[in-house]
Amino acid sequence: MPTWTLHGNGRTVEPGKVVRPDERLNWGATIAIGVQHVIAMFGATFLVPVLTGFPVPTTLLFSGIGTILFLIITKNKLPSYLGSSFAFIAPVTAATASAGMGSALAGIVAVGILLAAVGFIVQFAGLGWIDKLMPPVVSGAIVALIGFNLAPVAWTNFQVEPLTATITLVAVILFSVVFRGFLGRISIFLGVIVGYIASVIIGAVNGTLDFTAVEQADWIGLPEFHIADFASPGTWSAIAMFLPVVLVLIAENVGHVRGVASMTDASVNRHTGRALIADGVATTIAGTFGGSGTTTYGENIGVMAATRVYSTAAYWVAGIAAILLSLSPKVGAVFNSIPPGVLGGVTTALYGLIGIIGIKIWVDNRVDFSRPVNQYTGAVALVIAIAGFTMQWGDFQLGAIVIGAAAALLIYHVGNAIARWRKTGADDGGPLPVIGQLGGDPQ
Repeated sequence: MPTWTLHGNGRTVEPGKVVRPDERLNWGATIAIGVQHVIAMFGATFLVPVLTGFPVPTTLLFSGIGTILFLIITKNKLPSYLGSSFAFIAPVTAATASAGMGSALAGIVAVGILLAAVGFIVQFAGLGWIDKLMPPVVSGAIVALIGFNLAPVAWTNFQVEPLTATITLVAVILFSVVFRGFLGRISIFLGVIVGYIASVIIGAVNGTLDFTAVEQADWIGLPEFHIADFASPGTWSAIAMFLPVVLVLIAENVGHVRGVASMTDASVNRHTGRALIADGVATTIAGTFGGSGTTTYGENIGVMAATRVYSTAAYWVAGIAAILLSLSPKVGAVFNSIPPGVLGGVTTALYGLIGIIGIKIWVDNRVDFSRPVNQYTGAVALVIAIAGFTMQWGDFQLGAIVIGAAAALLIYHVGNAIARWRKTGADDGGPLPVIGQLGGDPQ
């Protein structure tokens, strides 16, 4: 176990000061903050396996293990929680439907390996090439298309139980706009709770309430494991669907490191390569045994900003707490009992927010949409995603996300190459923005 220097009196944070990654408060306060990090990540992390059909306890287990691995690989100098990445939802859903869960897990493993490889390159070569590959107009388009591509999935669940879905959606929005700080950041989680209670009441009135699976589940037990399948005929087609996710995870991790550096110490930026390697390793392990792919979490950055505690000790507590939580099958049964209406309501907001994050990247970086190359980079990618374009050669199929991401990259880079040759416009570059996840305050 690493060691930390006690900050001040161990009980309070002095005005204008922060608890640095190598410091901690007393263990009582540290444990309390660690549990707060678990609550912050929980609303978003459990939704991914619920929406994709993966076992919730398994995802929680590898989320906790991944967080601890992240702390070890980054030498305990970069505070972060690794929760489920929403970028995986669309490809996992498509791959599971077409080739089975084993092939979807193989896709997650492939993303993890590629992300780790990028991390090694960044560690030795720096970030400049990523900034050039994914300027704001491209990164914004890729993030947005992943969210908008999921719109039909939200509607499928919404129309099953429109009353419950509407109650859930309204609750998510109200919690987000009424509350500030921590409660606002966990609006998704709170909305699910309200929707679940509403569904229980409606079920009791209609006589359709059934908690048999929850009652029969054990309180303590090992999670359910599944193994990635690289031998299935449809696996390599499925893996192709996952490749654009690597670009999103790069941006999320880079954004996380820059966010922490801006609030603590600029020297944190030198750990960017290690952060990518760590997330890649965590995602690879999770995918190998049945967990969801991981990424750094904006919700937890919000907790750090609110508490001014950036101690990695709190994240060791959070990781261990998630592992302990995963050892209760009853917890998984409760989340598996969430009805379609609740999922329809929350995902209507959630998937839309993913799309809005991409648009926000354009706005924050003042992308010049008077330039045709930028117009078409965004326009073509979004229409491909929303319409659900596919291309197929025999058993090999490319889905809308990979086609849309490829289109964004090709249109931007080829278009700018032609513009430079014709001298009709300069590149629209800019720094890689902070992207983050979904939940209260998107990463």
